[in-house]
Amino acid sequence: MNSAKDKPRRVLALINPKSGIWFNPFEILTGLREAWDQPEINLYYQESKSPEDGKVKVRRAIADGVDTVIAIGGDGMINTIGAELVGTNVALAVLPAGSGNGFARHFGIPLRASLAAKVLRNGNRFRIDVGYVGDRPFFVTAGLAWDADLVKGFDSSPVRGITPYILSGIYHFFTYEPQDFILEIDGKTVNVDHPLVLTVANLTQYGGGAKIAPDALPDDGKLALVVVPRSDPIEFLFKLGRLFDGRINKLPEIRTWSFRSMTVIRERPGPIQIDGELIEADRELKIEVCPSALEVIVPAESNEQRTAWSQE
Repeated sequence: MNSAKDKPRRVLALINPKSGIWFNPFEILTGLREAWDQPEINLYYQESKSPEDGKVKVRRAIADGVDTVIAIGGDGMINTIGAELVGTNVALAVLPAGSGNGFARHFGIPLRASLAAKVLRNGNRFRIDVGYVGDRPFFVTAGLAWDADLVKGFDSSPVRGITPYILSGIYHFFTYEPQDFILEIDGKTVNVDHPLVLTVANLTQYGGGAKIAPDALPDDGKLALVVVPRSDPIEFLFKLGRLFDGRINKLPEIRTWSFRSMTVIRERPGPIQIDGELIEADRELKIEVCPSALEVIVPAESNEQRTAWSQE
C-alpha cells in the first residue's frame, strides 16, 4: 500500500483564454505537458471563463487537496486566483500571458510559456507578502492617482500590449484631475498636494518593464509608497522614461516611504487600480500589508538569468 507521501501531487492549470498578446494556447499546453505532466504529478486543466468562475474552480481545487495552482494569464487573473490561495499552503505558479505581466517580470519568470513552465517545474517555493486595500488583496501594485486613469483608458482600447499603455498614459496626463491626499503612514500624518502618481507597490513594477518601485521587496513585511508630483509635459516624458530604466526613485522630487499600515483620505471617491484592474473606491481607504501570506513558485536561477528571461 502506498503511503500518503507517495501520492502524486495534484496540480491545477487554470487558463484565461481572453489573455493579452502573450497568449499562445499551443505553446502553453505543450510546455505544461512536457514539464508538468509527470508520473509524480496529477495535472489537470480548466478554463477560467470569468473571475467568479476562476474563484469557484480554485476553491474546489483547494478542497480536493491540490498542491499547486498554475495561473495562465495576466496580473488581473493572478490577483483573482491568488486571492483564493492567501493563507493556504497551496502554491501559486504563474505562466505570464497578459499585456504587462508585472508579477512575472518582477520574479524573472520567462515570458515564453514553454520556458516558464520548465523553470517553474524546478523552481523554489517561498512565501511573499500581500497588500490589502480594505479587504481587497493585491500582489503587484495599487494606484490611487494618474495610473488609475491610465488603466481606464487602456481598458477602452481594442489593442493590447505596452504601446496602448504608453499612449493612454500620455493622453490621461492632460485629462487627469489631481486631488489632495492626507496620508497617515504608520501613525505619522503626511499631506500630499495634487500628486500625479500615488502608488503602493508590493513588487517593483506596473508591468511591461515600468518599474515604479525599484527597491520594493516581496518578503520584507512592508509595502512601498511612491509619490510623483505633477509636472509640465516635458518633465513628464522624462519621468516616464525613468520608469523603464529603473531609476525613477533617483529623481530628487520623488518621495518614497516604506510602511506597514496607511490610511488615505482624498478629496473625493473614485476609481483606483489594483493589479491593473479598475475598481470604485471610497474617499477614505485603509492600506496594509499581510506578511508571508501567499506561497509562490519562482525560478531558482540567478538574478542575472531572470533579468535576461524577463526581457525576451
